[in-house]
Amino acid sequence: MKAEPVAQQALLDLQEKDSALAQLTHRRNTLPEHAEIAAVDARIREIDARRIEAQTRVSDLERAQAKADTEVEQVKARRTRDEERMASGAISNPKDLSSMQSELEALARRISTLEDEELEVMEQLETAQAELSRALSELEAENATRDTLVAARDEKVAAIDAEAAEASAGREKVRPQVPDDLFTLYQKLAGNHGGLGAAALRARRCQGCHLELNGADLRELLAEPADTVLRCPECSRILVRTSEPSA
Repeated sequence: MKAEPVAQQALLDLQEKDSALAQLTHRRNTLPEHAEIAAVDARIREIDARRIEAQTRVSDLERAQAKADTEVEQVKARRTRDEERMASGAISNPKDLSSMQSELEALARRISTLEDEELEVMEQLETAQAELSRALSELEAENATRDTLVAARDEKVAAIDAEAAEASAGREKVRPQVPDDLFTLYQKLAGNHGGLGAAALRARRCQGCHLELNGADLRELLAEPADTVLRCPECSRILVRTSEPSA
């Protein structure tokens, strides 16, 4: 393949721009904030699961407390009615009075039992509410941490994107200087060699694979006309001669 020396130098420039863009993409994808945000998101999911569980328990206990309150009030109301009937003298039969007294004693025991159950529910509710409050506080803290990390990530991403836009603009200026056939070969080789399809020949070394060429290979390459597109005998990348001595 033939290409003017200036076109080969333009290819090196294009490779430099592409390498810079690849490095920027790598930097963008490997910002530490990405992993930190993922870790925070995992903690948020775990805390939110606890929040949902605590909220459900609080709701259940609030209903249980309301039911217990109602039962206590109902039994107390019945006791009050019975006490008022006895106090009014409406019951004069000794047998009925004895039965009413027994019922009042039973109601008193029932009220005591219900109030104990009510107190237990209240204690459980207080514990559940404390758990819910802790989960909500933790969520608030983790979300604040996430907001800080997202802001830091976005700032870095914006800076990287600005660099990438500048590099892309530079690449667009260089690309027309590289002949299509040379560019096609470059793209193919870059795809096979981790994005590095062209390299300079400098100090007897291919700057792509960094291997030193033996004397015979070097002499053969340097004997080629300046417009001949060279290939590294070790890695097959396009080799571009520079003004630096290679021998």
